[in-house]
Amino acid sequence: MVARAERALMGNGSPGRGGAHKRRLSGPSTAATHPGGWVIDPWIVAAAAVLVGLGLLNLLALGMAEHAVRHGVIGAAGLVAMVLLARLRVQALSRLAWAVYLAAVLMLLAVPLVGDKVKGAQRWLDLGVISVQPSEVAKLGVLLLLVHQLARGYSWWRLWSALAFAAVPVGLVATQPDLSTAAVIASLVLFTVVLARVPLLPLLPIFGIALASLPLVLLVLRPYQLDRLESFASGARDASGAGWAALQAEIAIAAGGLFGRAGDPLFDLRASYVPESEHDLAFASVVHAWGLLAGVAVIAAVLVLVWRAALASRMTRSPEAALIAAGVAAMFGLHAFVSIAANLTLLPHTGLPIPLFSYGGTTATVHFVALGLVLAARRDGLDRPLWAPAPPKRRHPRWARTGAVLLSATLAAMSWFAWHVQSARGDELRQTSEEQMTRCIRLPAERGDIRDRTGEPLATNQERSEVHVVPGLFPEGDSDAIARLAGIVDEPAGELADAVEQVSESSELHVEIATVRPEVGDRLAESELPGVLVMPSQRRDYPLGSVLGPTLGFVGVGTPADMSRQPSLALGSVVGRAGLEQQYDAILRGTDGWQCVYVEPDGRPAAAAGRTDPVPGEHLRLHLDAEMQRVANEALADAIEESGGDLGGAVAMDARTGAVLAKASVPAYDNNVYVPPINDAELASEMDGSGLPMIDHVSQVPVAPGSTFKIVVAAANAVYDAVPPDRVVPTGASFSLGGHTFDNWRPMGPHDLVDAIAMSDNVYFYKLALELGPEKIATVAEELGVGRPTGIDLPGENAGFLGTPDSVQQVGGNWYTGSTVLMGIGQGPLTVTPLHSALWTSGLATGHIVTPQLAAAFGNESFTELETEEPRELSFADKLDPVLEGMRASAERGTAGQLNELPISSVAKTGTAEDPSSPNGEPHAWFSAVAPAEEPEIVVSTFVRGGGFGSQTSGPVVTAILEHYIDNR
Repeated sequence: MVARAERALMGNGSPGRGGAHKRRLSGPSTAATHPGGWVIDPWIVAAAAVLVGLGLLNLLALGMAEHAVRHGVIGAAGLVAMVLLARLRVQALSRLAWAVYLAAVLMLLAVPLVGDKVKGAQRWLDLGVISVQPSEVAKLGVLLLLVHQLARGYSWWRLWSALAFAAVPVGLVATQPDLSTAAVIASLVLFTVVLARVPLLPLLPIFGIALASLPLVLLVLRPYQLDRLESFASGARDASGAGWAALQAEIAIAAGGLFGRAGDPLFDLRASYVPESEHDLAFASVVHAWGLLAGVAVIAAVLVLVWRAALASRMTRSPEAALIAAGVAAMFGLHAFVSIAANLTLLPHTGLPIPLFSYGGTTATVHFVALGLVLAARRDGLDRPLWAPAPPKRRHPRWARTGAVLLSATLAAMSWFAWHVQSARGDELRQTSEEQMTRCIRLPAERGDIRDRTGEPLATNQERSEVHVVPGLFPEGDSDAIARLAGIVDEPAGELADAVEQVSESSELHVEIATVRPEVGDRLAESELPGVLVMPSQRRDYPLGSVLGPTLGFVGVGTPADMSRQPSLALGSVVGRAGLEQQYDAILRGTDGWQCVYVEPDGRPAAAAGRTDPVPGEHLRLHLDAEMQRVANEALADAIEESGGDLGGAVAMDARTGAVLAKASVPAYDNNVYVPPINDAELASEMDGSGLPMIDHVSQVPVAPGSTFKIVVAAANAVYDAVPPDRVVPTGASFSLGGHTFDNWRPMGPHDLVDAIAMSDNVYFYKLALELGPEKIATVAEELGVGRPTGIDLPGENAGFLGTPDSVQQVGGNWYTGSTVLMGIGQGPLTVTPLHSALWTSGLATGHIVTPQLAAAFGNESFTELETEEPRELSFADKLDPVLEGMRASAERGTAGQLNELPISSVAKTGTAEDPSSPNGEPHAWFSAVAPAEEPEIVVSTFVRGGGFGSQTSGPVVTAILEHYIDNR
């Protein structure tokens, strides 16, 4: 309306016929008349001031006081310069165009020679007091030169000469490299050509060339520029990649809401994550600080400038003035569109500022000058002599108002999009913001102890606490805080001050500075010194060392495989790596706590965040008896040493429940070797030792069971009645079959089943196996637990192997009749562990198969019993009397006769298993016994690999364990 009123005054203001005096007219209601006779548009001045003011608010919110002062000074000076430039005559534009253009080109030429390089781009000239960005000056220079060339009318020569002049600064800017500014200048050239009403037909080749050359731009892009494009195209928001700026812009806009977060106590920290928040991402930053309303105010102020410049282009008398006003409108609109779109992640990150709002002296100066030229152009239309004839119909810049309408609609849509981001993705992006600025220090839970049945500690935590300091949170310059810390930890204050100073320079989130006793750690925790954390030691003590090495296992830092199995496991968590430590890790480990801190973008802690206290792990009580364990270990070690065997295993178990009372594995590793700091030489010595010290010989070393398996064959006969137990079978020194001779361990006379078990008569069991056949033996053996895991609560149990015609064929072997013969005495394709032997021995004695279990209960002050599997009754339990009679005869007068000296009765079976793979060529020594015979309580099974005769080598081990049990019943 104002513009129409002004144009009405201009169009209908012809003087009367007789008028001879001179005076000037100006719009009476919308423009201020100054003594010099020039007119200022208050809308332009006000909008420019609003942009400068909003820029000041953004800088003040960011804590950039010096930048704010400089921005304010430049803004005030720019407003004055803008007003002064309004006096410029249109006729001076020609000289001004060439001056600005040539100055820009000269400065661009100087940049590669003496320019400053910032972030990989050489764009600045340091003039001492000030720094100048010539590419910004080039925008105005190119615009003015195009106006000078094209405002006088179209000709082929003028068009192409103007484009040639414009190409020079575009090319120079592109080589800096500053492709976004070069693209803006090129776009400004095209807009100006359109505004100048150059016929569209000659423009088609230009547009065609521009479109065709776009793919070629990719060839000159730097890697970081390609990363930006790829990040934009893929929507990637990698915190360490090119999508970082886009992510921070989204977060800032989403977090700002309508009224901003400047009052948030953590605003400074949150704002520090927005890169170039004073320049490239100033729009996102002001929304973050002062809300979406401030962002809309920026858009509104830009639109006022664009519209007033566009309207001014229709009020001028000269084509030069019209084109300069329309060109400035295009320049402001183009800057605002690209910058705000990039802030909203609708365009790739370009680094283009919003005129007058974003921080930058050169940019602000150039745009204040441009607005001054708009005012001068406007003055050209409002200020003319009364006697001047009415101007002929003018050719206004093409599509100036249409472009303003489109820009208004676009920026309005962007405002809506910003609101949509806040509404639809606000919670998600605020959560992302919280996560990116938060780091949590794991507070390890104190691991539970492992104790024997009497409470004796078998695995404990070392009596020490670790003192950690968080850089940035501990007041390192505070001598009182240092003195308090030194007094509590009993360390010299000077040494602690040096340690804290080193911590402050560390890039780590927290650093250990001292190790103290637990009671000292408790006092330090109660002192609540800022930035000081007290953590329990994660180092374990194993008092019995190698006596229980494979059984207890050890702990270590969780591996990627551990974390994949347990997604809640934190990086660096200490977990059980073997044995019971691994099996019951979830109970022993407890729940880690967290001390979270807010960090700066470089990762340095800035403020304390939330804290979750750790929940200590629970203690584990075992069925195992430490004293019996020592007896078993010592007896087994003596047996191995005296026999020349290389390894052995022994297990004592409650025959009624499966509770493991002792479990010896010799030789074994000392799990204290795995406690940090690890001695590599000691560790290598443990791992390279003979006798497989790293493996549990009770559950992980299967070998042929020898004659201990004869009672399984006897049980099969009890089920299938192939040979009546009381039938006397001729035996002798050997048995021949198909040209092969199978020896007895000594010549023997005829035996029935009881005597054959007592004397371990091989020939009897050769013949019995042939009568039964391998399938029947295997069926009974499977029910007794052979060929499958026993279910003991330890990781990595070996199931052994139960050979049958089918199972041997499956592994690529052949079953012969001789294989059945050997199966009768526990040889051939048959391997078991001492656990298997203990299970079938106790099973035959009690009529039930139990599940071996080491752990009894868990808890802290009170304990909860662990669930155990109920014993499984054998289907043939009522048919086992002949077998038990033979086992009792073995213990009283047979191969296990040494047990007859015990004060209680027992049933037993010995075994001597030949094995070609034995390291020393000697057979494996086996011995299994259950006592008392009438009401079984305990089963003991032991073997020594390469130990010779079972009764001679393993018998004393079983006897020693049973003696201890009897003495301590």
